[in-house]
Amino acid sequence: MFLKKISFLISFLLISFLVSSQNKTNTFLYEGRVEKLPNNNVVLIGTASSVSFNFTGSECKITLQSVDSWEHHNYVSLVLDGKYIGKLRIEKGAAQSFPIKVTSDKKEHTLEIYKTTEAHSGGILFAGTTAKLTSITSKKKKKIEFIGDSITCGAASDPSDVPCDKGEYFDHHNGYYAYGPVLSREIGVDYLMSSVSGIGMYRNWNDENKDEAIMPDVYENLYLTKDNSKPKYDFAFQPDIISIALGTNDFSGGDGKKERLLFNPEKYVTNYINFIKMLYKHNPNAQIVITNSPMVGGERGVVFEDCLNKVKAAFASDKTHKEIQIFKFKPMTPKGCSGHPDVADHKVLADEYAPFLKKLLNEK
Repeated sequence: MFLKKISFLISFLLISFLVSSQNKTNTFLYEGRVEKLPNNNVVLIGTASSVSFNFTGSECKITLQSVDSWEHHNYVSLVLDGKYIGKLRIEKGAAQSFPIKVTSDKKEHTLEIYKTTEAHSGGILFAGTTAKLTSITSKKKKKIEFIGDSITCGAASDPSDVPCDKGEYFDHHNGYYAYGPVLSREIGVDYLMSSVSGIGMYRNWNDENKDEAIMPDVYENLYLTKDNSKPKYDFAFQPDIISIALGTNDFSGGDGKKERLLFNPEKYVTNYINFIKMLYKHNPNAQIVITNSPMVGGERGVVFEDCLNKVKAAFASDKTHKEIQIFKFKPMTPKGCSGHPDVADHKVLADEYAPFLKKLLNEK
């Protein structure tokens, strides 16, 4: 009887050790706004949200599905062994299997799958891979969150697959090459994208906050919508810097058809101040950076900068948090679709902004 008990105890400890070891070994890395599901499945939600894994051998298939309240296609961008290999179109309907062509003779490979489109283009379900997985670990890096609108999303930036005058709005997205992810890779930081096309701080591109939600309304929800059936965001990312680029749509004249009121500086500034207070509640140690827009110039640009100065001044006596910083993008004539920056323009924005953010991170 005693020997049986000892045998049972040894077996129990061995199983416990194996379970503990397995829990410490990751086979998938998830980044960005994602919803983790059972069986290592995940919904990629936000711009440039991603799943990555290591595998051996030359065979690899991934299963993906476009999921939304209405059926439509979607896109991911793929990076294999550190090399961008293009966008993958996921047709509407059931989950589909996609073979990944491995050309190098490396023993171990890394595949990174990035959501090319934004949160409002619907989710992309990653439902597994046939690859022979090996462990993958994340390196500890400093972190930046980018909050913004279509410019931050990388919307309308890439007509390489579908020309600007064809297809759907999301056919021209390329979040992987948006300025935030580009500069993050340049300076070696992790990033989180919290961006929505057309959204503003107190009103949107063509809505006076009557029919559509503004960023302060949706930011705390994982899916960046007001759908309360969806999970709340857990704020586990805890960025060192939060970059806010909102105002292009607040200053917009809309489509010229729908009623558009004059820009209201007081509403913009008040909403901005309250939004920052909310960010501090969830991210107390973050350095806030607020930016102008390369798309807003002339008299509107002057008013924009004055508003940002007032937002910063409102926190002048705040000794709890780091001093708010203002960054000014240079004016730009965009070359993308529907008046947006293209991929090359995003590289220009990234090169402008990267040294500023890197200097702030080095001071932390």
